Amino acid sequence: MNKLKRAAIFDRLQEAIPNPVTELVYASPFELLIAVVLSAQATDKSVNKATALLFPQANTPAALLALGVDRLKEYIKTIGLYNSKAEHIVSLCRMLMDKHQGQVPQTREALEALPGVGRKTANVMLNTAFGHPTIAVDTHIFRVANRTAIAPGKTVLAVEKKLESTVPSAHKLNAHHLLILHGRYICVARKPRCGSCCIADLCEYPDKIIE
Repeated sequence: MNKLKRAAIFDRLQEAIPNPVTELVYASPFELLIAVVLSAQATDKSVNKATALLFPQANTPAALLALGVDRLKEYIKTIGLYNSKAEHIVSLCRMLMDKHQGQVPQTREALEALPGVGRKTANVMLNTAFGHPTIAVDTHIFRVANRTAIAPGKTVLAVEKKLESTVPSAHKLNAHHLLILHGRYICVARKPRCGSCCIADLCEYPDKIIE
């Protein structure tokens, strides 16, 4: 895909999604961190339902530590992998208290050192909480990048690196959410909604379904 076509794609996505933000509900970097950890292999909707009950009771590292693993599990038991997530979250909170004065660190290295936090979660935090032009490649972004040929790659890291080097600078901050939302609602996995896609004529997917 050439540079001009890629720029046109992001221009159109930005026009179609003028306010591209996460659908996770949060009021602080710490709340976002907990929500993102919970969102692994779970929907944002299910996470928001759980955190709507959890955060009024405990939304700081100290409060979640005081809550403890077993009580935390009661709040998040509707979310997949809740047992391991509860363990990770309490350990994460302990590390934030011990090493970061209860604050969420703002570097990739420090974020990835936290229990339950990998590269994708660190990228989400850097982008959404702290305004860095990082791109966290989830299943939606991986699919859209490959299907459209915006940034084809065989691995998540390959797609991330391709996007980092090719997304127009004007769109780097929002690219993460533009691609996620496009993949979540238009370029869906099983039957992409090509007929209502704003970039259908620019997309290089050979099996478009125009209805």
